[in-house]
Amino acid sequence: MCIAIPGKVVSIEDRQAVVDFKGNQVKVNVALIQPKIGDYVLIHAGCAIQVIDGAEAEEMLEILGEM
Repeated sequence: MCIAIPGKVVSIEDRQAVVDFKGNQVKVNVALIQPKIGDYVLIHAGCAIQVIDGAEAEEMLEILGEM
């Protein structure tokens, strides 16, 4: 089973973005999508795979926190 984790885009440079995961900031590849700063994205294996709604991201983080 694979899982994608939501995070918020903090900065973008070329095909790399810094994404915040509840205070932890990580560089991820954004070549597959075109997010904007402030967007929430799903990350799998170091790559952003989808832009999602902020409410959906918060709901997913809440569920993941309960695991």
